[in-house]
Amino acid sequence: MLIPSIDLMGGKIVQLVQGKKKVLEFDDFQQWIERFSAFPLVQLIDLDAAMGTGNNRGILDQFLKCLPCQVGGGIRSLESAQEILDRGARRVILGSTLVRDHKINVDFARAMAESVGPEKLVFAVDAKGGRVAIRGWQELTAIAPVDMVRALEAWCDAFLYTHIDGEGMMGGIPIEAVRQLRAATSKQLIVAGGISSNQEIEDLHRAGVDAVVGMALYLGRLDLASLRR
Repeated sequence: MLIPSIDLMGGKIVQLVQGKKKVLEFDDFQQWIERFSAFPLVQLIDLDAAMGTGNNRGILDQFLKCLPCQVGGGIRSLESAQEILDRGARRVILGSTLVRDHKINVDFARAMAESVGPEKLVFAVDAKGGRVAIRGWQELTAIAPVDMVRALEAWCDAFLYTHIDGEGMMGGIPIEAVRQLRAATSKQLIVAGGISSNQEIEDLHRAGVDAVVGMALYLGRLDLASLRR
């Protein structure tokens, strides 16, 4: 399955390279809502909230009214997670709060699952140089992605693995890292970071892995008609 990605920053849809350099920007939301409306799931990320520089909560409803979304970015408490779910998100994505003092925060994951239900939770495992990164990808931990997945599997519906090194560069995602994660969990595995072709998405699909794509979609590099399933 292909999951289109909508990243919000400064009230606009953007695309960044490796989470830093902005290379694309759009303020016409409706055209992308229409293009993505045929997909069963869309990923909506508030980058400002993730980086702690503000938020785009004021425009979330425009997307949540029209698209089936899993939402992430700056969701660091039960209250904020419940707010996003109440506004219409299918699932919420948690990332930095799953790490505390550079250790996997199993207690928080358990508490969230007991409060909202694991079926409403996607746990983000963002990796740079083979290690989990947090705080809007600005802080690197010593945690290996596969260890994080194994420790948290009982408390979520899906894992979202982002290969930060390839994010926005359309150079492909490292398949060996994906295979290791697929073997480590029975939950839905979604991957992102450099995915750039229909063939790569098909290969991931055959491996039982779903793909989040941003840059290649916005640049028109994919045949969307064959991927709407």
